[in-house]
This record gives sequence, C-alpha cells and structure tokens, in this order.
Amino acid sequence: MLINSTLTLISPSPPPLLHFTTNKATFNNHFITPATSFNTRGNRGRLCVPQTVIRVSSSDETTVAIPSSTPTTTKISGDDEDVVIESAEEVVRKFYEGINGHDLASVGDLIANNCVYEDLIFASPFVGRKEIMQFFRKFIDSTARDLQFVIDDLSTEDSSAVGVTWHLEWKKRPFPFSKGCSFYRLEVVNKKRQIVYGRDSVEPAIKPGEAALVAIRGVTWLLQQFPQLADRL
Repeated sequence: MLINSTLTLISPSPPPLLHFTTNKATFNNHFITPATSFNTRGNRGRLCVPQTVIRVSSSDETTVAIPSSTPTTTKISGDDEDVVIESAEEVVRKFYEGINGHDLASVGDLIANNCVYEDLIFASPFVGRKEIMQFFRKFIDSTARDLQFVIDDLSTEDSSAVGVTWHLEWKKRPFPFSKGCSFYRLEVVNKKRQIVYGRDSVEPAIKPGEAALVAIRGVTWLLQQFPQLADRL
C-alpha cells in the first residue's frame, strides 16, 4: 500500500480477486469525511454497530456508504464481562488513519508480531512487526502529511480478511499513478484483532495494454515447447 505509490516506475503484479459490498450515495465533497452513526441491538446487553459513510475524492467524486460489520464479542475466561473486539474493517481503517496521520505508535498496535507484509515492488516481503515498522518509518520520513491515502472501497463482511481499493491525494488532488489494491488477513491475538498478513499492488506508470497479452502468450508458448524451463521460474 505504501511506498509503492511514490515509486510508480516499477510495475507490480495484479492483486487477488476480492468481493466488495458498498452502497452508492450522493455526490459530495472532495475529501474523506467519516461520519459515524450507531445502531444497537440486543445480544447479552446492547452492542453498538457502527455504520460509516466515507466521502471519497476520486475521478467521479462519489460518496460511498460503507457499513461496518458487527464487532466480535469474546468471553474472558473467569470473568463475567464480555470484551468487544474491533471488526476487521475497523482495524484496517485505523491502519490507514495512522499512516495518514504519521502516527506510528497507533499503527504498531494493529500489527501482529509475526505479521508478513508484501509490497510487490520489493523482491522480498517484510517479516515481523519490527521490520515492517522500520519500513513504515522510512515511508513516513520520505513523504509529507499532504500526501494522503483515500479509501475508495472496503470489504466489510469477513471478520478475518479485508480487501481495499484506494488512491493517493496531494492536498486533496488525485496523485498520478496512485490507484492501488490491498489485502489484509487478521487474527485475534491477546484479545485484540491484528493484521497478520498484508499485500499491496499499485497502478503501474507504464501501461503496456495488449502488448502484455502478447508477452504472456510468448512465455506460455516457450513453456509448452520447453517444459524444463518451468524449473527456472
């Protein structure tokens, strides 16, 4: 998700296919403005279920309503009270808010110790919270607060996996070649839902179009003619 958008001369691999659920709302504003209302329902007391509307600045300037899923409740062993664990999409949303605010302390709390993070412009993934946070520190030190991630769409129905489409804006104006997709897998660790895996793919600055299909066809032909080449992939 991160420094790949500032190094757009390198073309990444495509992201995994994801399912998104959104509701189109009215056209409005030019920047993210979360406005959260709360509905309650009975379930061992009353649970607050947030429904967030995010105004998204993009080419069509649409407002996308993104409903949050019900937080997961977990009974603490030996205790009479239930602990409300944040939903996966709320954790991911906080992650982007922390990066935008250059608040690495809040970001670190969302990353599991054994997390693996793949930014596809790098040859190898970042492994472990320490290595990942060092990377985020370099990214923040290389950018200004005027460069902000804007969520275009966010999956909401899975408690352990979240897909995001996003773009970057500079002073509320779209940043060139900055559309991207990210995937996050989350687990509950020490009674907190944390990110255990992330993968980012960003829009390439060089767009080969149908030439890419020609290249793929050529490579597959070679593999069919010389199967031993597959061992070198």
